[in-house]
Amino acid sequence: MLQDILSFTEYWRNARRRTLRVLDALPPSDLEWTYAPNRFTFGDLFRHLGGIERFMYAENVMHRPSTYPGHSASLAQGLDAVRAYVGRCHTEALEIFAGLSDADLQSKCHTPAGTPIAIWKWLRAMVEHEAHHRGQLYLMASMRGLRMVPLFGLTEEEVVARSSSPPPP
Repeated sequence: MLQDILSFTEYWRNARRRTLRVLDALPPSDLEWTYAPNRFTFGDLFRHLGGIERFMYAENVMHRPSTYPGHSASLAQGLDAVRAYVGRCHTEALEIFAGLSDADLQSKCHTPAGTPIAIWKWLRAMVEHEAHHRGQLYLMASMRGLRMVPLFGLTEEEVVARSSSPPPP
């Protein structure tokens, strides 16, 4: 359970920073690439993450309805514009989240479906949503041959090499 807003906002900044590694590694020519017709592009995913954070999650914790604009390229075209859009949405959302009191985390807001949910749970859902799409972004990056920095410092192979032998079955 999230118990204080300061530790959450620090955590959230770091989580978003890990997601943005894909955007930082992306060549401009790949921004609107997708693996199949009618699927999210890299640009779509980043516009989606920025917009949903600011215009759904942040609005909902303020007890306001979602104003999510979608993920259309008309929101931000080109790598620099997408980076600016995501950055602006993140900054505005963080200002809203930082304005919550620790007691607010226990109060309820309503999802776009009208479901009441504790604000701390809604913020946790936002983090899970980010992780879901970050996985997509990293997979798509690997499909494009982009070398990504490991999320938490080591590759799986490096963890195996640094691990002691497992006990026999």
